[in-house]
Amino acid sequence: MREHLKQFIDGQWVESEGGQRHEVINPATEEAVTAITLGTKADVDKAVKAARKAFASFSQTSPAERMELLARIAEEYKKRMGDMAQAISEEMGAPISFATAAQAPAGLGHFLSAAKALKDFSFEEEIGKARVLHEPIGVVGLVTPWNWPVNQINAKVAPCIAAGNTMVLKPSEECPSNAVILAEIMEAAGVPAGVFNLVQGDGPGVGEAISSHPDIDMVSFTGSTRAGIAVATAAAPTVKRVHQELGGKAPNLVLHGAKLDEVLPPTVQGILANSGQSCIAPTRLLVHESQKDDADAFLKGMFGQVQVGSPADEGMHIGPVVNKAQYDKIQELIESAIEEGATLLAGGPGLPEGVNRGYYVRPTVFSDVTPEMRIFKEETFGPVATLTSYASDEEAVTLANDTQYGLSATISGDPEQARPIASQLRAGLVTINSWGPDSNAPFGGYKQSGNGREYGKYGLRDFMEVKTVVGS
Repeated sequence: MREHLKQFIDGQWVESEGGQRHEVINPATEEAVTAITLGTKADVDKAVKAARKAFASFSQTSPAERMELLARIAEEYKKRMGDMAQAISEEMGAPISFATAAQAPAGLGHFLSAAKALKDFSFEEEIGKARVLHEPIGVVGLVTPWNWPVNQINAKVAPCIAAGNTMVLKPSEECPSNAVILAEIMEAAGVPAGVFNLVQGDGPGVGEAISSHPDIDMVSFTGSTRAGIAVATAAAPTVKRVHQELGGKAPNLVLHGAKLDEVLPPTVQGILANSGQSCIAPTRLLVHESQKDDADAFLKGMFGQVQVGSPADEGMHIGPVVNKAQYDKIQELIESAIEEGATLLAGGPGLPEGVNRGYYVRPTVFSDVTPEMRIFKEETFGPVATLTSYASDEEAVTLANDTQYGLSATISGDPEQARPIASQLRAGLVTINSWGPDSNAPFGGYKQSGNGREYGKYGLRDFMEVKTVVGS
């Protein structure tokens, strides 16, 4: 079992002040794989003090200096790609092939896109007799989840560095080792002491301390809407900027007449990839009533062929979900769909055949799902899809928007038909015949999926303050 019992503060690995040991469970074996120390408010105070001190000089570095630093980080990151993939696979259950091909490289992409955005960014513009300046916002608290761990960490760390901010990171205690590796990368790349600080911990302890800290200027959070509300509430008394990417319940609007065997595989793959643990997974399929039977048959066959297996094995199978709490939540939603009258096409409750331990979920798809059902409304975060039929484009758009969330939406079918519909969907990201974002384009949600944007120049702008200077 690996042990990462120290925090990374002011460029050094230091003992926690009053922290408690925490063991991370491998979701495939249900055995401890990593031990960390859950930090304390005192650790956060120390990290914020270091970040505040470092900000005085780091905020004055030039864009060229920060571009060079981002390039060094990217080079060091490449050297640790295998370590990153292995840690993610063991701690959150992503199959090693997927962790190597998708999870670890996604983290690298943000340093590359941040450098590109920084190179092209205009820090000053003239408006009448005024000069408008973009400046570093200060010390930024980063609170990140476990499902795409280093991707979501670096979506914040990269623009922080590009903007000239300093930071305190709290990664998920469910998948912490990737953040330790990142801290080692920062050391190797020569990131100045205090610019990047890592305090391991849980939400009620370290997360709340970061959100409420009076010397943190901004908190950027990715996670559930429920937790996001808690972060915003804790941050409110200090009136700091709150930047959030929260939950989702994405529709997949399949256009009338679409060739199902062509358009469904690439979009439905978004429900199965990462065992369904993606906030933009297009889980709510909306299909024209004339094609419902064909869609039922296609989805039944597709989900029925999905293999479930050990994350340690190479291959195209899916692994377990991250922990028992997540497994239990998914099972409850599957049971609720059956009880509420949905038609089970494939999968269902319980462990897959031949599995007797680990938090594995059977790839599951339901038909005849209506908007009143829990599984239509609640974020499942597992390899579970629902199918709902519609009679007209207007009804399809209404069904697609019938959610408290608005992080993403997918349209499957002819791109020319899709474009006018895309403008009617209340979501920050609309994909056509695909489901993933572009790391150079803005990413973020409408409604209860959050506020602010990450990635590229829009992400860089959101991690900066705007100042107006009037006069000679």
